[in-house]
Amino acid sequence: MANFRTHISVAAGIGAAATSYGLYIGLWPLAHAPSLVVLSALGGVMPDIDADKSRSVRLIFTVLAVAAAFIALSIGRAYFSMAVVLCIALALYVGIRDVVSLIFKFATRHRASWHSLLAAGGTSAATAALSYHFFAQSPRLAWIDGGALCLGMLIHLILDECFSIDLEGARLKRSFGTALKFFDYQRPVATTLMLGATVALWPWLPPSPYAPTATRAHCPTAQVTSASAEYPHHAELSYSR
Repeated sequence: MANFRTHISVAAGIGAAATSYGLYIGLWPLAHAPSLVVLSALGGVMPDIDADKSRSVRLIFTVLAVAAAFIALSIGRAYFSMAVVLCIALALYVGIRDVVSLIFKFATRHRASWHSLLAAGGTSAATAALSYHFFAQSPRLAWIDGGALCLGMLIHLILDECFSIDLEGARLKRSFGTALKFFDYQRPVATTLMLGATVALWPWLPPSPYAPTATRAHCPTAQVTSASAEYPHHAELSYSR
């Protein structure tokens, strides 16, 4: 299979190219482009989260720990003092980076459930939900964020399969077919848990970006302004009353 450097460099390169093209045709603003490249690169190493010892594991759990601490700081300030919020953020950072990663090490097996299309879809859905609810992105950009991570994960799976082909010996290695699969056929319990977690994300997913008010879900006043612009006579009648 491909190593860490190959996975992250190829995913980042393809992600940067796709981001540049999307920027050129106006799919997202310039300020959002760097995060898409980062998500693509992160997705490029995400399937190796189940490896016992690798730079991918350290990188992934460090990023997750930083994201959790940032969310705690953003939300906790409205409910607790800064000292309490900092303690919560620090506890989340250390807990995710050290404790959760250790649990993952003993509870997962490399090239199992996380090397699958189900894992790519579930992780991408979770990314879209986080982007929408905690980072205040519009539904369209939230789904694009999830798509960027999914792109990186698909690149990882494809690279692993490509490295399972021995071109010189014209044969397939034993690892062929263990990365790019729909789900882990040999571990039904793990697959069921992952599928259940993905389905449980349904209420938290961003609305369809093609819904009439989807792009203004975070701003009720914007919805009123939009409705007034669409029906000016109704707005005038309401004002006269």
